[in-house]
Amino acid sequence: MSINDEQDIVGLKRAGAAVAAARDAMGAHVAPGVTTAELDAIGKEILERHGARSAPQLAYGFPGVTCISVNDRLAHGVPSPKCVLSAGDLVNIDVSAELDGYWADTGASFPVGTVSAQASALLRATRLALEDGMSRARAGAPLRNIGRAVERRARQCGFQVIRNLCGHGVGRHIHEDPSVPNTFHRQDRTVLRAGLVITIEPFLTMGATMAVQDADGWTLRSCDGSLGAQFEHTLIVTGKGPIVVT
Repeated sequence: MSINDEQDIVGLKRAGAAVAAARDAMGAHVAPGVTTAELDAIGKEILERHGARSAPQLAYGFPGVTCISVNDRLAHGVPSPKCVLSAGDLVNIDVSAELDGYWADTGASFPVGTVSAQASALLRATRLALEDGMSRARAGAPLRNIGRAVERRARQCGFQVIRNLCGHGVGRHIHEDPSVPNTFHRQDRTVLRAGLVITIEPFLTMGATMAVQDADGWTLRSCDGSLGAQFEHTLIVTGKGPIVVT
């Protein structure tokens, strides 16, 4: 969507605050022995407290309130009482919701207990890749600069970018145009405009460059079983840099 007035900004910020609160509360409870179903229940309670509705349930009939993906499961992981977190895991928590007609989307990856030095480096690189991408989200700039910044950070840190998972437009629905790739596409001439609402969400891995669908029909895994991480914000593009609502 594109922002039309101050009411749109306020509405997006309220939706963004709801998903950010759920993300952070769930992340605070990440620990060995905790199940992804237990984390999802925390997210459900927080969203309900804000009056928000789960976006993946509302839009796609997803079996959980939030998406929780562990290790080589990169995205759309289904919360389960059988999925018990262990020390050394990386868990991605992706929360999206609708509130009063506005949709917002956010995600973050968390270490479970003590993780390897390489896993810690992957988390740091992915977080920096998000920051680099957001720094290029300015009205009048090419959209492809976001992917170029993400790809450059991944390469500098020795990691790979998942090419078939992208950011996207958001605001009136969970997935809108434009697609926001995490890689550089020279032929893409799209220019960012003031008021556009998008997500930026780099997925970095220790080896894979593609995600594949698991047998459950929802979960997306790295194609080679390598560890992955993701960080995501919803933002409003302006001429002075993004307004981050999550």
